[in-house]
Amino acid sequence: MQSRLWKDILLPGENDDHVWDLFHENSKIGRHVKSLSDEEVLARMHEFHESLPFDGYPRIDLPVSSSHLKLSLEQALMKRVSARSMKPSSLSLQDLATLLRLSYGITRDNKETGFPRPFRVVPSAGAVYPLEIFVHSAHVTDLFPGLYHYNPAENCLRQIRAEDETNRISEALIQPEIAFGASLIIFLTAVFERAVFKYEDRGYRFVMLEAGHVAQNLNLISNGLGLGSLNIGGYFDRDIDDFLQLDGLTQSTVYLIAIGKSPENNQSSVNCEVKR
Repeated sequence: MQSRLWKDILLPGENDDHVWDLFHENSKIGRHVKSLSDEEVLARMHEFHESLPFDGYPRIDLPVSSSHLKLSLEQALMKRVSARSMKPSSLSLQDLATLLRLSYGITRDNKETGFPRPFRVVPSAGAVYPLEIFVHSAHVTDLFPGLYHYNPAENCLRQIRAEDETNRISEALIQPEIAFGASLIIFLTAVFERAVFKYEDRGYRFVMLEAGHVAQNLNLISNGLGLGSLNIGGYFDRDIDDFLQLDGLTQSTVYLIAIGKSPENNQSSVNCEVKR
């Protein structure tokens, strides 16, 4: 089904048009575009899940308290590097909870604000929060190896599959070795309709911007926990979507982040004072 869907819309290889510039031009905001009313937006948002439900799958409640971050925000920013060589090391469930909650967790409610969703740690156009987070790891204590979905509203994980699938992930990466060096890999996926129903083509831009916000948070939190991180754009989209059981159109993977122990991180932490 997924293969048929994307093949139906794929542009032929000999097409001389550049898709990116056509998209960029057609996703610009015009002065006379009619927007949906607040009431229409709220009514439509009620049709969407705040976070995808995986009822019936094993639930793991995450710790409420966060792990201690070893660096200030300024230090974490100044020492951020792309960790090109990582080694898998054991992480606590609290460390994983810290990474997830501080990257896309809920911070305050939306009562009497007119916005459709409780607010999170990243900005989201119209507070529609179109992203979903999946995690694969075989190196988290008190957690079976496998694939998990993160629910920010309930601060919990749902176990999708209980098996170490590092080999399968590696085969879907341009650089397969990244999967074997990571303690965990985080998949940012997008439910596009949550954004494009309101913002049309511009909503796709907003989805990608939001994924960048979340990825940067993950980079900084990893630094704060003494870990390294690597943002991954080199992956075979359809293979990763198949791995996550996504159709690749209504929901698809937009970013991967590998996290683990890193020599680069350890070296940069020797002197993390910011010179004036």
